Amino acid sequence: MTRRASLEVLRAEAQDERETMIYARARRGEDPWRFMQELPTVDELVVLLMRAEALERGGDEAPSSGEHDAQLMRRIATEYPPLGPTVWTMLAGRSRFGDRWNARTV
Repeated sequence: MTRRASLEVLRAEAQDERETMIYARARRGEDPWRFMQELPTVDELVVLLMRAEALERGGDEAPSSGEHDAQLMRRIATEYPPLGPTVWTMLAGRSRFGDRWNARTV
């Protein structure tokens, strides 16, 4: 995995993306009190975006196994230690959106 930007930049990009999600859902008339807990946190979004970019660079559509996915996530945690707690929470299926993101449930 190649570092593309500092964690601060990645978090700023993820925050912008999250704000766009909030704006779009609010414009559709959804109640923010109902959907805010469904949205990924900024760090979860950073991890998901990094995972998607790594899969794209690798030519994979999606990891073929949970182990491949876990290796990819561990690399993210290793290269960006402040994201480690978020990665481990996601791998354990305890993030705010469970394990909907991973290969085992797709």
